[in-house]
Amino acid sequence: MSVGTSVEIAGFAPNRFAAVKDAFAANFAAGEELGARFTLVEAGEVVLDLMAGWADRRRTVPFGETTLAPVFSSTKAVAALMIARLVDQAKLDYGQTVASVWPAFAQAGKAAVTVEQAISHQAGLPGFPEPMDPGLWVDWDAICAKLAAMAPMWPPGSASGYHPVTVGYIAGEIFRRVDGRTIGAAFREDIAAPFGLDVWVGLPADVEGRLAELQRPSALPEFGEINAATRAAFLAPWSSAAGKAGTDYRRMEVPSTNGYATAEGLAKVMGALANDGWLDGGEILAPALIAEAARERIRGQDLVLPFVMSWAAGFMRNEPNFPWGPGAQTFGHSGWGGSCAFADPQRKLGGAYVMNKQGVALMGDARPKRLIAASYV
Repeated sequence: MSVGTSVEIAGFAPNRFAAVKDAFAANFAAGEELGARFTLVEAGEVVLDLMAGWADRRRTVPFGETTLAPVFSSTKAVAALMIARLVDQAKLDYGQTVASVWPAFAQAGKAAVTVEQAISHQAGLPGFPEPMDPGLWVDWDAICAKLAAMAPMWPPGSASGYHPVTVGYIAGEIFRRVDGRTIGAAFREDIAAPFGLDVWVGLPADVEGRLAELQRPSALPEFGEINAATRAAFLAPWSSAAGKAGTDYRRMEVPSTNGYATAEGLAKVMGALANDGWLDGGEILAPALIAEAARERIRGQDLVLPFVMSWAAGFMRNEPNFPWGPGAQTFGHSGWGGSCAFADPQRKLGGAYVMNKQGVALMGDARPKRLIAASYV
């Protein structure tokens, strides 16, 4: 482990969060960070906001208040919120079939798959087992058609198997067919713009200049025993756009992988979910729907991830792995490379961690785990 020099930390941390600031500084001192930000929102108020390091690999641009970081699968927390809002508005029911709003999805034995099964990774569509052009990921309709036609890789409802990319197309297509807008557009129009949140699903050209430059990990995550589902989800050469589509893919509103945010923006979203749905005086989701969205849908050994998982309706649940502190009711999502967003309704505490030096942990990156653990001291 390379050891870095002391770093200048911007933002603020009250005395009760002194241990968090110390842990944040230690991550940099250990050479584990390039640039990073960690924000906590308690009972609707930003109570801690720390940022340090660099937004570029040449270390010329500070990682500051307006720096956007790619948050990858932490975007799924936004998708889960937007689906929950449709349920809250009585436009959708978690228990109805996907095919009831997307008839083609009934193909190949998927007629009975429900919305909640699909967004809790039970549909058996973690990726495409047969080779395809990775560039196809920029064609929304083509990917949705392939998913609708695909036979499940296991009996739907029998187990979870993480759908790292495909669940965004599934949730996004369900949302589009019910609401008429993409999840990204609806989130921007209904939540991000009215409440001033710097969170984007799909990266507009006019904010791209604020995007932090990624430092990729030097190794693959540890997937455990590789099976066909893991290969289709993560390891096949066509399992993601994998940089081949470049700017075209960054523009796409794929609500499983294609989120860009400041830690403050993402923490405010999660802080609202931890605070009975209230965000700066407006309710973004009814308390009953927060509890329903966060309720466990399936628990057991995941068929793609090397963990026993508890999945809610699009959210990861904190138990049994506890990546986000001690709260048994905490829920949220982790993202490739280390980002995370979480809501603890018992403490009315929400938080988010973003960075641009990617680690290899699939869930529970050690850097935010230290910060979150120190938040509860």
